[in-house]
This record gives sequence, C-alpha cells and structure tokens, in this order.
Amino acid sequence: MADSVVLDAVDLHILRLLQNDARTTYRELAAEVGVAPSTCLDRVARLRRTGVILGHQLRLDPAKLGRGLEALLLVQVRPHRRELIGPFVDRIRGLPESRALFHLTGPDDYLVHVAVADPADLQRLVLDEFTSRREVARVETRLIFQEWECGPLLPPSPSPSMSAD
Repeated sequence: MADSVVLDAVDLHILRLLQNDARTTYRELAAEVGVAPSTCLDRVARLRRTGVILGHQLRLDPAKLGRGLEALLLVQVRPHRRELIGPFVDRIRGLPESRALFHLTGPDDYLVHVAVADPADLQRLVLDEFTSRREVARVETRLIFQEWECGPLLPPSPSPSMSAD
C-alpha cells in the first residue's frame, strides 16, 4: 500500500481520541497520550500534512433539522458512460437531501444516503430528482430505521503470519 503512512502507538492513540471528540485540546490530548503539548501539536500537524487527518466535521441531527426520515437509494444508471456519470454525480451531490454518495460494483451503480422530511418528501425526491433523469434506469429505496456509529478507523493489525518470531 503505497499510500499508507507509518503510525506508531502515540499516533494511533491521538487518532482514536480525536475521532471520539475532535474538540479535544492539544493539552488534553498530550496528557492522555503521555507526551508534551508541543509534541502533540507536531504529531497532529504531521498527521494533517500526510493526509491521515482530512479535516473536522460538524455532525448534525437530521431529525432536528426537519429531515427525520433517512433512506438508502440504490441507483442503476444506463448507459454507464463517463459523459453521463459526471453530471449525474454533480447533481446528486448538490441536492440538499443527499448525505453520502457511493459508486459501487455489482448490479447497482450508486448508493445514495438521503435525509428527507417524510415519505411524501422521499417520493418527491425519487420521482423528481432520480427517475426523471434519462440516465437513471432504476431506483430501489431502503428506509433506515436506526444507525450506529462504529469505532474509530485505525490501520489493520498485522496478520499473525506476518509477525516475526
């Protein structure tokens, strides 16, 4: 993996803490991981510079913003050609209802996570913004009942067969 960055235990601890709360101060991080605040600042700067840390995001509750119904839309685009894909992706990414867009392998070309007000709003979105497009051959809708966040993203652990004895 040419794009991988070598991370030590301190880097991993910093990443774990920041993923749980990106507002953690450098002083708090340093105390938790057992390094000086200046060292912690340097470490985080290196993690940003090398692209391990891409940014910080503010998480919002869609229901509190009037978008209490979330769904996954499986979208098939035909023909699946580059000149159609760019405008399609740009349009879907620009929709206020769109939360995430994934390009897939398999029978479906895209998975779109959307947040809408209610079933009527979801129907309007599917009909007006998806199936009305000539390149969209099919849309399947899956309602999201509940979502859980998973643990922090860390590099894979070395496999037992790769460890030196």
